[in-house]
Parts: sequence; C-alpha cells; structure tokens
Amino acid sequence: MKVLIIGGTGTISTAITEQLLRRGDTEVWHFNRGRGEAPSGVRTMIGNRRDFAAFEEQMAEAGRFDCVIDMIGFQADEAESAIRAFKGRVGQYIYCSTVDVYTKQAKSYPITEDGEREALPSFPYAFNKVLSENLLIDAHDPGTFPVTILRPAQTYGGSGTAVPSVADGNYNMKRLREGRPIIIHGDGTSLWVACHRDDVARAFVQAVGNEAAFGKAYNVTGEEWMTYDRYWRTVADALGATEPRFVHIPTDLLGLVLPKKAEWCVENFRYNNLFDNSAARRDLDFRYTVKWEQGIRGVIDELDKTGGIEAAGERPWYDALVEAWSSAEKLMAERMEGLDG
Repeated sequence: MKVLIIGGTGTISTAITEQLLRRGDTEVWHFNRGRGEAPSGVRTMIGNRRDFAAFEEQMAEAGRFDCVIDMIGFQADEAESAIRAFKGRVGQYIYCSTVDVYTKQAKSYPITEDGEREALPSFPYAFNKVLSENLLIDAHDPGTFPVTILRPAQTYGGSGTAVPSVADGNYNMKRLREGRPIIIHGDGTSLWVACHRDDVARAFVQAVGNEAAFGKAYNVTGEEWMTYDRYWRTVADALGATEPRFVHIPTDLLGLVLPKKAEWCVENFRYNNLFDNSAARRDLDFRYTVKWEQGIRGVIDELDKTGGIEAAGERPWYDALVEAWSSAEKLMAERMEGLDG
C-alpha cells in the first residue's frame, strides 16, 4: 500500500508515520517543506503546499496513492487544490479536521458527528476548516475520490503539551514549578478533553483503506471530561509542584485586554468540549488508552530531558495581568463594601 502524508512531522502525523511503518506492508511518503526529520524508510517530497500549480504537478508526477492523509490542510483553496490533485488518482483521501468546526456553544452534549457545524468567522482556524470540510464532502465520490474526515480535539505527546488559557508554550509549567500563580479563564469549571497522539494516530491508521469509513466523519477525542482546574491540577501533580495557585479571570476580560493572546480562550476554551467517539470506536477501533495523568507525565519527562520547561523564559505581560486583576478585585471589594445589606 502506498500512503502519502501531507505534513508528516507534526504531533499526530509523527505517530501516524511510526504506526504505518510498523505495519510492514506500507510505503510511506511525506510531502512538506523538508524542515523536519523523517524516520528511516519514509520517502519525502519537498515543496510548498500553497504553490498550488507546483504542488499539483508534483502529485501528478508521484503517481497514484492508495491513500492520502492531509494533516495540514487549513484553507478552502487548499482543499480545492487537493481535489484537483487527487481526484481520480487516489484510493482514499483522509482529512484531518477538528472538533472546532462544531457550533459553540453546542445545543446538546456530548457532541456527535451530525452536530451543527457553524464555526464563526471570528475564529478563522475553525471557520476555514468548516469551509474545507464542505468542499471535500461535496467532492466525495466512492469511485474517484473517497473522503474520510477525522476530527481530533486537543492532542498531545511529543511536541504537543498542555494548553494554557492565554498564549501558548510551556510557560505555565515553569510557573507551577516555581510556585507562581497561573491564569485560568472564567471560574475554571468549563470542561475539556485531551487525547494522546498514539490513540489519535491509531484511528487514522485504522481508517486507511477502510471502506466502512468512506464518506464519513469521526470524532477522535479524549474521554476524560475534566474541568480546566482539574486539568491543570493534574499537570501540577505531574510536575511535583506545590499546591497550585489559580487566578481566575473572566474570559470576556481576557479577550478585552489580550485580544490576540486570548483568541482561542474566547472562541473555544470557555465552552464545554465534550464529544461522542462511538462512531470511531465502531468503525476505526478507536480506544482511549492513555489517561491524562499518565500521558502528561510522559510529556514532562521528555521536556525535562531537553530543558524545554526551563527554556520557556519570562513573559512580563503575564505578571502584569495577574497584578492588574488582583488590584481590580481589591478595588471592587472596597467600592462594594457595606452594600450587600
């Protein structure tokens, strides 16, 4: 079997590559910019996905693939290019989408694959994934372009780590180890899920060549429904940190004072993220085998080997925000004193 991964070196696609190679019957190809190192046995095509004419020419020269797994498609014009490149020349096209395509907040939980997909333009990542999905669904044809869509939620492992409420990186871990407070949006009770990349990758690999998955979409997400407080408390425990200090700041306020750094918080993290994986369990043998506590300990172990937590550096704006919120709380308490009678 000849399988092309568009991408190949990211959090999920690294695990997909490893699992495909272990099967022993798969010729694995990557298409990317050549910045990451591919495992032995992988054939890499180097190019620019956004140079559509060149990309489509390279794909034509590479010949027919039994399966293409698109891990980096984000824009609608990239989906259109993929359809031109592969229609009639592929046994299956698997698209890595996201659970963020679903309307927030959802009408009911847990969210199933037929849930409303109305991501807002204010959240470009999700909005463009919806547009891409719609194009691929319309182009699906069992004979010439069989499409399968997988929708992960937060996936971690390897370079993928815990997700802070504002900005990104490992800075929260550094602060927890140092006994400093970390910011959590709202009151810390919105529900979140995380899934280790090995479990998510297994679903992708089981989808390859699986005719039961043609023309279908699947949630492949974590199955521990954790409050954001519990999520970060588990990280603190795994770090061996002292009792964590959480600074809860209203999400709307975070969006007001940090519109760029808090974009994902405002558009996504504030809402409950709970999903039904029944379809993936049925068709793709999806299993949630790595619990968050176990998985994040493994991530921390790897980060400690490379100094990844200590290298997080300082972020002066973070402490400034913590101090500003503390002052605002005190001022509000003073102004309201004696008015609750």
